[in-house]
Amino acid sequence: MTIQKLFLTFFGTGLAPKAPGTVGSLAALPFGVAILYYLGIESLFMLTIAVTIIGIFEVNKYEKLTGDHDQSHIVIDEAVGMWLSLMIAYSTMITLSYPYADILSLVFSFAAFRLFDIWKPSTIGKIDREWKGGYGVMLDDVLAGIAGGLLSSLILLGINKII
Repeated sequence: MTIQKLFLTFFGTGLAPKAPGTVGSLAALPFGVAILYYLGIESLFMLTIAVTIIGIFEVNKYEKLTGDHDQSHIVIDEAVGMWLSLMIAYSTMITLSYPYADILSLVFSFAAFRLFDIWKPSTIGKIDREWKGGYGVMLDDVLAGIAGGLLSSLILLGINKII
């Protein structure tokens, strides 16, 4: 396997026979949590920006090489979306003090990101359908990650109000 394919499949997780996007997102979650815990949110944010930019260029090169757009085994976009959702939920979670808020932020950020990534409402779907190349592959997941993070934060804050 080439380094390019290793990157685009997020260390091979996109090669899963079923639900490669979900497997890629699930693999990105503990990776993101480890970076948050050991290096901080700033490091995860910078990594997310770098991977997004590199992903746009690498997807363009890969699509030119294979002649196919948005192949299911390309899941680096899911990693970026998952990390964005995680960062937004995490930044809300650290302001809360109820039990299990940390675990709930992980669960909600994953579930909400997958919801928006699969459902693709509004602008997310428009970008996915109409934008070609690396921008189309990466940016719909960037928006799905932001939407997932915001939904996760709303749920976490709602629980805080109830408790």
